Amino acid sequence: MSAASKAIIHESIDTIRAFCQQWGITEFALFGSVLRSDFRPTSDIDVLVDFRDEVRYSLFDLARMGDQLEQMFGRPVDLIDRKAIEQSPNYLRRQTILHSAEVVYAER
Repeated sequence: MSAASKAIIHESIDTIRAFCQQWGITEFALFGSVLRSDFRPTSDIDVLVDFRDEVRYSLFDLARMGDQLEQMFGRPVDLIDRKAIEQSPNYLRRQTILHSAEVVYAER
């Protein structure tokens, strides 16, 4: 994980925790450039979330979550549901995301 991404997580951990509790998220992970040395001030943040089994959201809700995360981090965010990526027919994308994701919050 890059120094910049560690700083983002450190500064936002309480806000991430509150966000996850608000939306019924059991696991919040980062993947992509935020974890690598090529993370730049103009880079977006790729977020992988897992929801409680009983939680169901519309596309509108997911867009609101993304907007909330963008305000939180001050940069564009790509929000992906773990269940959706696990069912993706794109094997390479699925494997890359699932194997590189680093959990920053997990519900106890």
